[in-house]
Amino acid sequence: MPHEKPLLRFGVIADPQYADLPPWLEMNRHYANSLDKLGRAIGVLNGEDLSFVVTLGDLIDRGWESFEPVLSVYEGLRHESVLMPGNHDFLVAPEHLADVHTRLGMPAAWHDFSRGGFRFVVIDGNEISLFSTPEGHPRHTLARQRLEALLAEGAINAKEWNGGISDEQFAWLEAVLERARAAGEKVIVLGHYPLCPENEHNLWSGERLTGLFARSGNVIAYLNGHNHVGNLGRAGNTWYVNFKGMVDTETESTFAVVEIFADRIEITGHGREQSRTLAL
Repeated sequence: MPHEKPLLRFGVIADPQYADLPPWLEMNRHYANSLDKLGRAIGVLNGEDLSFVVTLGDLIDRGWESFEPVLSVYEGLRHESVLMPGNHDFLVAPEHLADVHTRLGMPAAWHDFSRGGFRFVVIDGNEISLFSTPEGHPRHTLARQRLEALLAEGAINAKEWNGGISDEQFAWLEAVLERARAAGEKVIVLGHYPLCPENEHNLWSGERLTGLFARSGNVIAYLNGHNHVGNLGRAGNTWYVNFKGMVDTETESTFAVVEIFADRIEITGHGREQSRTLAL
């Protein structure tokens, strides 16, 4: 239909992973170049009519000092900025681990908000991990146990650079989806780690979440980063969109504008990101 107006438009950035480091050529990661890519992406997004721009984790590659340059680039963004950490955002000195969410200006490690009649839910897949808490912390101990159990099962995502969520966060997520369903709201969940299809980058025990989304029936999309090559899956009523990592390649960027219509999601990819039409 010509001139059909979307119900909502927002921007998506994944894995800038900035650090003042030489590139890792084998993986085609050019850490220092992310500031320029990010600045150019923000320039494009500033020319769009958007409700907000979400960054799906890994703003930095490592080092607390890396946050200052990357966050100062975001100051040029005219839209509301929704930030969340990925695994690399915790590769900082132990005394800074508890401050990562605050540094990103987050209201809480996991939270939800409403825009344009849709419920957005930010989950924290770093909660139970070997990097988000120091050795000896109860969540660190639990992460070690979970990883050992996954390794024993031969799970392909039994990796030290993945993480999981607690039963407390899962119960919270369940309650948010239930409230949204009662209010007639469609839901979009935002996280760092992929859930579907099966992949070595996926959230530990991610099938609990895909099962919950299928039961709930009102989660139209789950958007994530972490797996820099990107991916796409569908299970039940939910599209699983893995956006490509900005840090990859020397000069070519990757980011997207997402438009929600009554019957579909339109993703307009920039740079290496694919454009997609996802029927609802």
